[in-house]
Amino acid sequence: MALTYDLSGKTAIITGSNSGIGLGIAQQLAQAGADVVLNSFTDRKEDHALAEEIANVTGVKARYIKADMSKGEECRKLIEEAGACDILINNAGIQHVEPIDKFPTEKWDAIIAINLSSAFHTTAAALPMMRKAGWGRVINISSAHGLTASPYKSAYIAAKHGIIGLTKTTALETAEEPITANAICPGYVLTPLVESQIPDTMKEYDMGREEVIKNVMLKRQPSKEFATVEQMGGTAAFLCSAAADQITGTHISVDGGWTAL
Repeated sequence: MALTYDLSGKTAIITGSNSGIGLGIAQQLAQAGADVVLNSFTDRKEDHALAEEIANVTGVKARYIKADMSKGEECRKLIEEAGACDILINNAGIQHVEPIDKFPTEKWDAIIAINLSSAFHTTAAALPMMRKAGWGRVINISSAHGLTASPYKSAYIAAKHGIIGLTKTTALETAEEPITANAICPGYVLTPLVESQIPDTMKEYDMGREEVIKNVMLKRQPSKEFATVEQMGGTAAFLCSAAADQITGTHISVDGGWTAL
């Protein structure tokens, strides 16, 4: 029997949510009754259509707000424009893979800004709203790479480790209030982006689909199975529930055993 959570009357803002993990979380929170605000840096008809579809399917209020998470002022404006923020999901992120001595400075700056600094700005803008409402949840999407490392991903790993630290500090600053702050640390998640990479990886290694998934893509994920965006959303919904009232300042790994190694 599936657990159900009632988030009726709550407003959730999810950054970087027009696809992948962010969209999966938005859909799950909407199914639990929360009004949702989707976000990305684009402003296309299909972005707004995603919000309309969520509203039509679930009956909650849903809208899309464009904001560039590389710019602090836009991060804060997103929260202000939303008008309410009971649940903040800091999910926006980008990646670049290159050795440290060849890593472009502009890529480092962009990754730190979008993957880490944006969460600081949105949290700073959201906490006064949560305090006024008398309840709040901050959920930061870190990564298995927030707890361990791999070569050639210096900026991403630094940012995701930083998100864990920001989560703990936020939790300590709100510890005596009905506000919690936690991180979710996904391993390899089957998003549309990852799905699109499978055919090229098959060609590169001259392997079949299942072989390349288990032996290449999921080499570090002991379960040899992708996590799903629905599982990310379910984990977020749990952290928003009354069952998680005393869970704060920590992380939940959804990584198929990656960080157990």
